[in-house]
Amino acid sequence: MIKRISFLSLLMGVGLAASAQSGIATSVNQLPLTGKNSQYINNRAPLKQNVLLKLPVGSIVPEGWLGKYLELQKDGLTGHLGEISAWLSKKNNAWLSTDGKGDYGWEEVPYWLKGYANLGYILKDPKIIAESKIWLEAALRSQRPDGYFGPLILRNNKPDLWGNMLMLWCLQSYYEYSGDQRVLTLMTNYFKWQANLPDSFFLKDYWENSRGGDNLLSVYWLYNRTQGNEWLMDLADKIHRNTANWWQKDDLPNWHNVNVAQCFREPATYYLKSQSTADLNATYDNFHFVRQVFGQVPGGMFGADENARPGYTDPRQGVETCGMVEQMASNEILLGITGDPFWADHAEEVAFNTYPAAVTADFKALRYITSPNMTISDSHNHAPGIDNNGPFLMMNPFSSRCCQHNHSQGWPYYAEHLYMATNDNGVAAVLYAASKAEIKVGNNQSIQIRQESNYPFEESLRFEIGTQGKTVDFPFYLRIPVWAKQAKVTVNGKSQAIEAGAKYIRIERKWKDGDKVELSLPMTIDLKTWAANKNSVSIQRGPLTYALKIKENYVKKDSKASAIGDSKWQETADPSKWPSYEILPASDWNYGLLQNQLQAVDQLKVVKRPWPKDAFPFDAEAVPISILVKAKRIDGWKIDENGLTGVLPLSPVESKGEVQEVELIPMGAARLRIAAFPTVK
Repeated sequence: MIKRISFLSLLMGVGLAASAQSGIATSVNQLPLTGKNSQYINNRAPLKQNVLLKLPVGSIVPEGWLGKYLELQKDGLTGHLGEISAWLSKKNNAWLSTDGKGDYGWEEVPYWLKGYANLGYILKDPKIIAESKIWLEAALRSQRPDGYFGPLILRNNKPDLWGNMLMLWCLQSYYEYSGDQRVLTLMTNYFKWQANLPDSFFLKDYWENSRGGDNLLSVYWLYNRTQGNEWLMDLADKIHRNTANWWQKDDLPNWHNVNVAQCFREPATYYLKSQSTADLNATYDNFHFVRQVFGQVPGGMFGADENARPGYTDPRQGVETCGMVEQMASNEILLGITGDPFWADHAEEVAFNTYPAAVTADFKALRYITSPNMTISDSHNHAPGIDNNGPFLMMNPFSSRCCQHNHSQGWPYYAEHLYMATNDNGVAAVLYAASKAEIKVGNNQSIQIRQESNYPFEESLRFEIGTQGKTVDFPFYLRIPVWAKQAKVTVNGKSQAIEAGAKYIRIERKWKDGDKVELSLPMTIDLKTWAANKNSVSIQRGPLTYALKIKENYVKKDSKASAIGDSKWQETADPSKWPSYEILPASDWNYGLLQNQLQAVDQLKVVKRPWPKDAFPFDAEAVPISILVKAKRIDGWKIDENGLTGVLPLSPVESKGEVQEVELIPMGAARLRIAAFPTVK
């Protein structure tokens, strides 16, 4: 908490940024708060400016493993969900009708479209772009004379606006890509309709009431791109007062995992208008409160396998795939609002350690719930061990409804935030992955940045600047992760000093074609003790948490027969083409780590292997790095009466088993895993 308050004081200008000048590199704790970027849109008065600005979709094209992940997503479930999901059928679909009538008019279409369309824009895929435009054009054509658009869904005779909030985000991305002015017209007329709706009819249903912060962001987005619409600031106040109160300290309006991951940021969103540090503090407090009570586990998420419940805090409790991608999106938004690298660190923690295990390695199936400790992933009902009845642990492309569609935003949104613009007409590398980016800097000059790295499986990140033969003066910022204690940076081979504890490195120079920057982030093995969870421990190296490698036995099942009860699919959907899988353990998993080796975890053996030929490291059989540890089996730790991994025994544990050497692999590559270990005397 001290760290949060320190950063917020800097954000408000109370503290001074630490600096250590050496040549052209400066260590800084705060990105520029003042000034106005002349290339990219920031908030206009009376809104407080963002510290970092998102680049238009398509500006950044990922390569390496992240590029491979987007290709897998395109060729897998995201790209082909239109052949499977009944909600995406074009026959009598309410989202395609001019009067908003028909089947399936709620969240599923825009949930899928927000990631699917952006995937097309990033990959410049004409097929995806054309398919997306069918749905976007229908949304644009659907606006009524009173300003409302899309299917009209009534709950207790009051309009449910949740699906429209999602479609607005789809339209905003489309505008970034196309510049289509019809988007601004539709949003202006729709928000006038919202402004005229009585408070008693506004944001009253459970989902929209929780998620009003998404609507608020869209109001800001339109306000910043149009003139003469000061009435939108009154609408912003109206949205805030009618949204669930996420400002409450030490309590939340509800504990649904997706709502928590998505809505805890609403006070910080409103902070941009109120400029009250109490609002910004509320979001930080929400985050830390949830982790303190339900998040004493590795992987960055928290135990809420539907809803968080008192007493259900063991690492066998999981979170929805929806919750993971919404948490990543929240982190990216908060990074823009505050510039605080804490949110980038946490985005990586979830993206590398939790989200990859929620889908099969070929991205053709996903599961509803994924846990830090998960030794079985089958088609059985595990309630009340998890807070829902049904086959919620099954890898099934026909199932999970919300996650089936909402997963699509995870990697595209992440890729869009690798770089962000700064208020001094510079650029910041805030999330790291091999990529190429086209960015405007300085005096409206275009530059290219090519990043080469296998991070987070590699310690070195290499950047090459392209200036098209010109000399371009701009600042380039590099985020220093909190775990990186001895980061190093070179510019054209010359070392630059970095002050200990620096949050960013600022490199200011007149850049020329081919200039090179290398950032080295040495990764050490660290031990995390979860005292609130039976004194269990987890092993980390850099941004990766390591989990026990369990031999995974994939058992093919019929996707229709093993789907969750509310699943719906098209008549022509072929389950043989899109099978489901149970993943069953084919090796022991009930190990505790020997205590004596944990006194010097830096001495554990790290095994490095060649980079996978297909450039995809999030596969248990293809990981390029692992850690060997000594362990003993704990015979009393077993699958429980609900078919779930047993609750952790209290550490340290007595065990008469033989000492064995076991392999730990990156947690994100393990679909079955133990990431929070007991210790053995």
